[in-house]
Amino acid sequence: PANPAQARSQGWLFVLADGVGGHERGEVASRIAVDCVVEGFREARASEPHTALLQRLAESANLKVYETGRSAAPGGARMATTLVACALRHDRAVIAHVGDSRCYLIRRNRATRLTSDHTVANEHVRLGLISAAESSQSSNRHMLIRSLGHDLFVNVDINQTQVVPGDVLLLCCDGMYGALEDSDMARIVTHHRDLQEAAQQLVALANERDGS
Repeated sequence: PANPAQARSQGWLFVLADGVGGHERGEVASRIAVDCVVEGFREARASEPHTALLQRLAESANLKVYETGRSAAPGGARMATTLVACALRHDRAVIAHVGDSRCYLIRRNRATRLTSDHTVANEHVRLGLISAAESSQSSNRHMLIRSLGHDLFVNVDINQTQVVPGDVLLLCCDGMYGALEDSDMARIVTHHRDLQEAAQQLVALANERDGS
């Protein structure tokens, strides 16, 4: 928000997008998605519920990425990205996501995942074909079944949670959670009151453990 009054009326918005590496121009797709959601949030009516708003903005971002890819010359380009967005107003956080980027709630030194990965491996877990432990080693663990820009329409997961003083919401892509345990995230965030410093420590540890 641009000012305290806007923070009270419209709330706060946090967005992360991770371009799909197997497709062309993933970095372009992720930038388009973030810009589309942020711009739409700024222009939204203050009275619009965050659940409906994030649904609408994610669908708009999907269409923008899809159409940009289709119109790329010559012959179009396959562009896709993950998206996780969190809107925060008063004591309520609303999370929208597509793909395998995540949102965690960190409370009392414990990290709880608020999103469910849209991957082949996670779908196999949901269907009871493999265990959660097996999914972490599966060759399909990064293969997405949903992403922005892949198709004209997309199914967006929306959920919400109540937050209390001291809570931290952490948005990250697979480059971070693939290298760190949930306990690592909780420990670093809990022991650094400055969130910028906590973010830098998280990135540094992820790089140290997995240089890729």
